[in-house]
Amino acid sequence: MTILPPIPDYATYRAWRGDTARWLPVAREIAGSHGLPCTAPHVFATGTNLVVGLDGDLILKLFPPFLRPQFISERTTLAQLRGRLGIPIPEIVAEGERDGWPYLVITRLEGVVGSEAWPSLAEAEKERVLGEIGAVIASVQRVPPGALLEAEPRWDAFMRGQIAQCRARHARLGLPAKFLAGFDDLLRDAAELIPMDAPPVILTGEYIPENFLLARRADGWHVAGLFDFGDMQTGWGEYDMLGPSAFMAAGHPRRVRSLFDGFGIARADVTFALKRRLMALMMLHRHSDPLGHICIPGWPDRAGDLVELQELIWPGEA
Repeated sequence: MTILPPIPDYATYRAWRGDTARWLPVAREIAGSHGLPCTAPHVFATGTNLVVGLDGDLILKLFPPFLRPQFISERTTLAQLRGRLGIPIPEIVAEGERDGWPYLVITRLEGVVGSEAWPSLAEAEKERVLGEIGAVIASVQRVPPGALLEAEPRWDAFMRGQIAQCRARHARLGLPAKFLAGFDDLLRDAAELIPMDAPPVILTGEYIPENFLLARRADGWHVAGLFDFGDMQTGWGEYDMLGPSAFMAAGHPRRVRSLFDGFGIARADVTFALKRRLMALMMLHRHSDPLGHICIPGWPDRAGDLVELQELIWPGEA
């Protein structure tokens, strides 16, 4: 039997996972232990964890030991959301552990990964899909968090930690000095504008094209599935608006309006305070990297400071 090593960190893991021959035999053995055929495995190259398509529209997701919290998050979230959404999500077929590596076998959803389909969508389809994404986020947040409330870090502690390291993070990532200059004001506003003790909702933190499936119907493209719940936490709901705002709405007024409509933000509620709070949350996001994530061409030259940037990302009506 092939043994999975006790990999301790990302650097070692990335180098090791590049050689499929080191771990694909284990995937076959795990599948066989559950009586699941794996005659023509499909290795998914993207994503953090080891993901293999098995026969019969099933997927094996294998988590390295240092990412066990992602396994717990995925398993708990799928169980909590099961049967409670109007959109398909994976179902857990089997679970276990091999050499300290936990794993899940889940159902494979039908559709095209959003990052593949999105560039080819007509503008009207992009607006419609963003409205559907906003509605999906809202539907997830209406599900009672249940056991997910025990997930760490808690929202207030998470925000305090993000605020403490925010400036250093963005300086390290190369954010231009003209934006860094506004951080003292932004972080002061964040402490006042971001609710720290409001009733928490389920957050995935990653409503991005890579985690949606789209499908073409008679009238065009629609959201067809949602997957990947490894970074779940609970907290203030607007936090989950940031991925679609940066990657997909990209400063287009009608796209932004569609996203807000789907989520349930009325036009009258789109105030300076809302945009300021969204700007703060974007800079405080767990994976925040504006230079890599804001898909507005030339935005660093089009905005002179953080206030102008928030108006660029969430503009007024067209």
